[in-house]
Amino acid sequence: MGVCRLCVPLCVLSVGLSLYGQSEDTFNASQRINRIRDLGKKDASAIPALAENLSDSNRDIRVEAVKAIVKIGTEASLQPLVKATHDNDSEVQIRATDGLVNYYVPGYVAKGSLTGPLTRGVRQMKAFFGARNDQVIDADVAVRPDILEAIANEVSGGSSSDSRSNAARAAGILRDHAAVPMLENSLHAKDSQLIVECLIALQKIHDPSAGPAVASVAHDLDDRVQTIALETIGVLRCVSCAPDVHAALANGRNVRIRRSALETLAMLGLPGDRTTFQRYAGDQDTELRSAALEGLGRIREPEDFPTLEAAYNEKDTDWKVHLAAAFAMVDQGKVDTADFSPLTYLWETLEMKARAPVAQTYLDELARRDDVRQALFTLVPRSTKDQKIALCGILANSHAADAIPTLNTLSKDIDSDVSLAASRALKIVRRAQS
Repeated sequence: MGVCRLCVPLCVLSVGLSLYGQSEDTFNASQRINRIRDLGKKDASAIPALAENLSDSNRDIRVEAVKAIVKIGTEASLQPLVKATHDNDSEVQIRATDGLVNYYVPGYVAKGSLTGPLTRGVRQMKAFFGARNDQVIDADVAVRPDILEAIANEVSGGSSSDSRSNAARAAGILRDHAAVPMLENSLHAKDSQLIVECLIALQKIHDPSAGPAVASVAHDLDDRVQTIALETIGVLRCVSCAPDVHAALANGRNVRIRRSALETLAMLGLPGDRTTFQRYAGDQDTELRSAALEGLGRIREPEDFPTLEAAYNEKDTDWKVHLAAAFAMVDQGKVDTADFSPLTYLWETLEMKARAPVAQTYLDELARRDDVRQALFTLVPRSTKDQKIALCGILANSHAADAIPTLNTLSKDIDSDVSLAASRALKIVRRAQS
């Protein structure tokens, strides 16, 4: 009797496998979709059978096949998904692209991709692209070249504006240097949504050679496009684009554009703009004033130090002004770590959730200087968990060899989150040294 009980499930399994081997002509579309969904509940061994459906003439079959392959989500899923990025259907391309990103950014499909809004209509899709994505893989993550090439090709050759925009977003998240020429060319598109995604991707990839391609977009009539284009010029430090930025500051249609233009000039830090920064250093607008102080700091003219110090010590002013002045003073050489010093203030701000991103951005830049790094090292013994984790990211971005001893120490920290962040930072710094 025991043998007979075992035979029943084995027979069912045998019948099930034989059904999957039958000719697809014996099933209608609805039955085939159900079978594909069943395969999606299995492991990587089901990938070959699912991949066969990617060439089907029925786009619904191809969509379900991609969804199932993404759901399985193993390395075996990657090659079929690369193939699906060349599909002539926008939804197939989008789902395949999101699946590729999901492999390197686990949870992306569930929480951050276009896959959800895609099934809920055009309005939700517009809302999706209206929200900026700041995700990017860690610098030590290596993405397969065929995946980078596939996404790059989709940026320029996607079957719709939505699939091209989604591919541009993916290119940024994966730091896809192969996509830079396609992203540059797509800046001439008529679709503002696509242009914005290309600009943000170029910021994440951070290839300075792309800067000049952004210059023309700095005059765009769409406010969002123009402000992000100006921001991109600053991130890429495109000095040759400075005349375009000056034009935006002088002729800006609104204060938002003028703020972006002045912030970009501040990031460029050109000595010729010193008088412009001095003019705005006492402005009533917090954003304009903060940008001006940053600019004076990067120019590093000693005569401007009293202006920066006064802003730093000014009572009842916005915290953004205080942080900008602190950054500028440290950039001018005030790197002591005494109580109430500018560098200590930036360090302490890393514990304040709402302000920490601004402080960390400033420290990322400042830590490229040897004297600032040496000062930061002395702060480690009295640092909190949040400060230690932030420091790991800051030192990783510095790529400096002298950061290795401190990161080695932090990699042995009793807090697992700190030790993990330090170990990851060590990999990045050591790779930069090799």
